[in-house]
Amino acid sequence: MIETLEAYAIELGPVWSAFIATSFTWMVTALGASLVFFFKEIKRSVFDTLLGFTGGVMIAASFWSLLAPSIKHAESQFPTASWIPAAVGFLAGGLFIFALDKFMPHLHINFNKEESEGVATKWHKSTLLLLAITLHNIPEGLAIGILFGAASMGMEGASITAAIALAIGIGIQNFPEGMAVAMPLRRNGASRRKSFWYGQLSAAVEPVAGVIGAFSVIYMQNILPYALSFAAGAMIFVVVEEVIPETQRDKYTDLAVLGFMAGFTLMMILDVALG
Repeated sequence: MIETLEAYAIELGPVWSAFIATSFTWMVTALGASLVFFFKEIKRSVFDTLLGFTGGVMIAASFWSLLAPSIKHAESQFPTASWIPAAVGFLAGGLFIFALDKFMPHLHINFNKEESEGVATKWHKSTLLLLAITLHNIPEGLAIGILFGAASMGMEGASITAAIALAIGIGIQNFPEGMAVAMPLRRNGASRRKSFWYGQLSAAVEPVAGVIGAFSVIYMQNILPYALSFAAGAMIFVVVEEVIPETQRDKYTDLAVLGFMAGFTLMMILDVALG
């Protein structure tokens, strides 16, 4: 199965491969949001566990799929300091999301309207919630696109199978993200259709970010190791600033940690076994 997908990706090229892979992660988000047609809410214990799982996948992907290939590739450019591109790109990625976090109005999932972040606005809570998940999804799409582009350039440590594994891992953790937007909206009185629409829309940015990521490394090959670590830094910022705090606001913190460990383990297995 993986060999077939790899051959198909090579035939399509990195940009189309990135687009299809990120469209897959978008569709999985929509699948998670579709549960709103069958349930009005989800138990908080289950929600926190799934959210923790999301964080675990993102942390593991940041190292095995992004930082490790960045360092490996940089060894030829910086034999005695291969950490330079990884460190610079990592910090730049975190600062990029930090800037978006400060200026883009948004509201984290388990927070009250008064706790919204970014520029002050009178936008509805559902809009702020959608923007928060959209912010979350930008680095995920970038990571997939950049890895497909890096693999197409023959970058040491990067491969098509690793990019496919990353897309599968992010797709799996996008399922609870779709629920994370749709369920609160439904619980607060929105219709099933509207709740689903906003839930799936939160991941629509991933194909856009994926294509941008693939294009950037194809046409600017010198930034390859920086681009990989940039995506890693962006994802780590999201996990530490957004995902983890949202799982620690009630009594199910232990379940959230176990979910985190499960997600980390799954992504590690996917990347090591397939990448």
